[in-house]
Amino acid sequence: MPVPAPGEVRLRVLVCGVCHTELDEIEGRTPPPHLPVIPGHQVIGRIDAIGHGVEGLSIGDRVGVAWIFHACGRCRHCVKGEENLCANFQATGRDVNGGYAEQMVVSAQFIHAIPQGFSDVEAAPLLCAGAVGFRALRLTGLIDGEQADPALGFSGFGASAHLVLQLARLRLPSCRFYVFARSAEERAFALDLGADWAGSFDDTPPYPLDAIIDTTPAWRPAVSVLRHLAPGGRLVINAIRKEEADKAALLELDYARDLWLEKQVRSVSNVTREDVRECLLWAAEADLHPQVEVYDLEDANQALLDLKQKPVRGAKVLRVAADTTAPSAILVPPAPRA
Repeated sequence: MPVPAPGEVRLRVLVCGVCHTELDEIEGRTPPPHLPVIPGHQVIGRIDAIGHGVEGLSIGDRVGVAWIFHACGRCRHCVKGEENLCANFQATGRDVNGGYAEQMVVSAQFIHAIPQGFSDVEAAPLLCAGAVGFRALRLTGLIDGEQADPALGFSGFGASAHLVLQLARLRLPSCRFYVFARSAEERAFALDLGADWAGSFDDTPPYPLDAIIDTTPAWRPAVSVLRHLAPGGRLVINAIRKEEADKAALLELDYARDLWLEKQVRSVSNVTREDVRECLLWAAEADLHPQVEVYDLEDANQALLDLKQKPVRGAKVLRVAADTTAPSAILVPPAPRA
């Protein structure tokens, strides 16, 4: 049983979201610095122990833990509000134990109050899929009212994109939204959530796009959508790593077609605490309720396999505690055991 040190709290974990970054950790693209380590960085829990010196929190408070577990608070990036770029950044579930567990400890400075309108399983995906997607949306540079009929594209339509589309409809009400997705199910899901158009990566949208957010783990989708950017448009890659299998697709880049006319490519690196808190506030204002599939903790491996191999509809969440609140969730039956 972990014991909170001064400045820390211990959580009884209720649920933990499943993220593609866990596959990056397991498959070696962003490996943990030591093993064993407990993965999971979209954690909802209740405080059940409080370390010395912690003020303003009580036993039983419902809080969340996101990807950002620690930043130094003193370097030039931290003092500028860019703690996501801190050289001492620590990631929950990679650099330290995360939420695929019944208990975890965390600094009281790196937890987040959860708005009452969200069930446990709805809140979990907002801590990473929502927050890092929210950061990607800001990095597009699109501001409502600054240009006529802005157009935003999505490359891939999984856990993050399905949340960002809904947030973008609130923040950018005059914008049109275009989705590239690999499966017919994902394209239909995008249209259900308000996309103006959905097509495959071989299709051409009806208009050039001012920005595109890429949330895929592969290279080919990111390369294929560059040609659809308008002059001066920006591709924002929302992925901690890309897989190696189709890296040769980079050789298909055509400078004149894909990058000329001041097109930009920008990555998203981690999140700040402010990203997480602002995402939660915007999601509450939008009355956003993520689409969620729920697995029991003992079926974590199956959830990861499904994330890797099957079409994605919304987010996946592990149920850890029996008293988890889960309205609007789809319960996935346990996988058969040998």
